[in-house]
Amino acid sequence: MADGGSTARRVGAVTAAYAAGLVALGGAAVGVVLVEARLARRWVGRPFGSEGPDADGVYGAGPGRVLVLGVLGDSSADGLGAQTPAQTPGAIVATGLAAVSGRRVRLLNRAVVGAGSADLDAQAGRLLDEVPAPDVVLVMVGANDVTHRVRPADAARHLSRAVARLRAAGAEVVVGTCPDLGVVEPVAQPLRAIARRWARDLAAAQTVAVVEAGGRSVSLGDLLGPEFSAAPAEMFSADRFHPSPAGYARAAAVLLPAVCASLGLWPEPPSAGREGRVVPVAEAAAAAAESPGTEVEGAHRDGAARGPLGAWARLRRRADR
Repeated sequence: MADGGSTARRVGAVTAAYAAGLVALGGAAVGVVLVEARLARRWVGRPFGSEGPDADGVYGAGPGRVLVLGVLGDSSADGLGAQTPAQTPGAIVATGLAAVSGRRVRLLNRAVVGAGSADLDAQAGRLLDEVPAPDVVLVMVGANDVTHRVRPADAARHLSRAVARLRAAGAEVVVGTCPDLGVVEPVAQPLRAIARRWARDLAAAQTVAVVEAGGRSVSLGDLLGPEFSAAPAEMFSADRFHPSPAGYARAAAVLLPAVCASLGLWPEPPSAGREGRVVPVAEAAAAAAESPGTEVEGAHRDGAARGPLGAWARLRRRADR
């Protein structure tokens, strides 16, 4: 595993555009953006309350030890906007994991509406207090870091700490990176373009942090782009910000293969060629932020694959746009 200093340097390298963009805006433009942000928060509202449907429980059937799936993160991980527990991303992934493994899956969702990356360590602590060694943990986080203007390097540091803690406990970790907030309908220009850039910068920083902490990342960045823009009434819920059941199903379909693969339950794509290429982790992070459904994993989980540009990672594509 990489040392903290080298990880911080690579996170800084892929997020330099974030700070540059703030400087380029200038005082007047920043004022416009802040006004737009306040209006967007007012338009989004809270028609669903403060938490998603309670989906905790055991899914599927089959012999053998029950697999434990933990879910951490923000309102997207909690399924805010879903109408029933079965429509939450955790329940969808648990159902799919049970079907693929032929075993029962216990879902423990400890995500919190409104949470940011700084809250992940506490969520991980609560999960590990209940189950000291979950089999796999799914994390979905980032949107609140963007809306609260948390520096990507800071958010990525918190995420890295949580992933490392979970990995030390023996859990596999899969992180769905920050979605593209530039497609959310209540967000007007120029905030929309800025939100898209900041979300992609954060997703790149998250990828570096996750891979170097021993987890897997899956790019959700542009997943909310063409499909959500083409059918907002179908993909967004009533508040026009959180995904609808159809939107959650689409995200879960991209995350499920990585969750299964982390447990050795999914065929790995070929390691040769464009779809399985090994590149420096910073390059992998930038590529994944621009391509939905891209999974990034350390080329060697023991951190041995290193070169003059630092750690190396393997890019995989498991889902089509």
